[in-house]
Amino acid sequence: MSESKNSLRIAVDIGGTFTDMACFDESTGAISFGKALSTHGELVAGIQNTLDGAGIDLSNGYLFLHGSTIAINTLLERNGAKTALLITEGFRDIYEIGRVNRPDAYNLFFSKHEPLVPRSLRYEVSERLRADGSLHKPLDEEAVRALARELKAKHIEAVAVLLLHSYRNPDHERRVKAILQEEIPGAFVTASHELSQEYREFERVSTAVANSYVGPRVSEYLGELEHHLSDKGFEGDFYAVQSTGGLFPVEHARRDCVRMLESGPAAGVIGAQAICEQLGMPDSIAFDMGGTTAKAGVISEGRPLTTGSALIGGYEKALPIQIPMMDIFEVGTGAVLSPALSWAIHCALAPALQEVCLDLFATGAMALSQP
Repeated sequence: MSESKNSLRIAVDIGGTFTDMACFDESTGAISFGKALSTHGELVAGIQNTLDGAGIDLSNGYLFLHGSTIAINTLLERNGAKTALLITEGFRDIYEIGRVNRPDAYNLFFSKHEPLVPRSLRYEVSERLRADGSLHKPLDEEAVRALARELKAKHIEAVAVLLLHSYRNPDHERRVKAILQEEIPGAFVTASHELSQEYREFERVSTAVANSYVGPRVSEYLGELEHHLSDKGFEGDFYAVQSTGGLFPVEHARRDCVRMLESGPAAGVIGAQAICEQLGMPDSIAFDMGGTTAKAGVISEGRPLTTGSALIGGYEKALPIQIPMMDIFEVGTGAVLSPALSWAIHCALAPALQEVCLDLFATGAMALSQP
C-alpha cells in the first residue's frame, strides 16, 4: 500500500444528538469535519453519514479513533443485558447493602441505589480465600458447573463474578469464568479482578456487574462497526477511547466495556488540553454542551484531573465504578445552540483555532493520547 493511499487519520464521536467526525490527511495537511444526526436505531449508519457528508473514503485511512456514549447510556437507561451475579458464599447481599452513607439525611422518603441485578439472580459460590490470597476453602467446581447450567436454562445473557480477595489471588475467579464459558458459550462473563485490583467489595462488585450489564450491547455494536469498516476497505488500526482519555484496541474495548463509560467526554478534555497547551493556558475548564448532557472537566497546571472511581446515576442512587477515569461532571439534559449562535461562534473562533488544530493533528497530539 502506498503512503499516499493510506494517509488519513479519522476520529468519530457519537453523542446523544449528533455524530461528529474529524479527519486529517497527512499527505496534504488538510483537515475535514463532518456532522450528522445520530441514528440511535443503527449507530453505524450515523457514522457513515458523517463520512459521506465530508467526502471521506475509509479505504484511504490507516487510523480510526472512536468515542461513544453507548456504555453510559445503557447504564443510565437500564436497558442492558439480563445479568446474573456469582459471589462468595455469605456475601450475596453486599451489592444491595452498599455503604451506610445517607446522602439525603432528612428525607423520610429516601431510597438507596437499585442494583442492576435483582436478588433472585444473585448466587453464592462455595469457596473462600484469606486476605493474603491463601486458601481457606476450596472452590466447589461441580456446584459452579450445575449453577452455570441453571443460568443457561434461564437464558442469562451476561454473568459477573466477584469472589473475595481475588485482587490478591484470582485463581478461583479465573476457574469460575472458565466453567461459565464452557457451559454458557454465548454469555458475556466478567471477573472482577480483570477490571479492578483494589479491595472494597461493594465497589468491585458494582464495577464487574456494570461491565457485564453493558457488555453484550457495547460488544455487539463495536463488532458491527469493525465489520462495517472492513467492508468499506479500511485496513488500518481501530482504537476506542477510554474514560482516561487514552486509547485501547477494539478487541480490548469489546471485553472491558465499562472502561468506555466516559469515552466521548474524556476525548474532549484531552483535545482541550492539547489546544490550551498550544495557547499557553495551563489552567482551564473544558466545557461541552451537548444535546443530552452538559459536561465539564478541569485542566490544572497542564494536566487534566482524574479519579480512581466515580458514581454513575446521581449521588443519591448512584452505583460506584472503580476504574481510572477523567474527573468529569455532567448535568442533563444539555442544550443545542441555535443555528445563528452556532454560526456566530464559528466565525469568531475558526480563524484562531484552525491553525492550532492543524498543528495538533500534524504532530499527532489530537490523535494518539496515552492513558
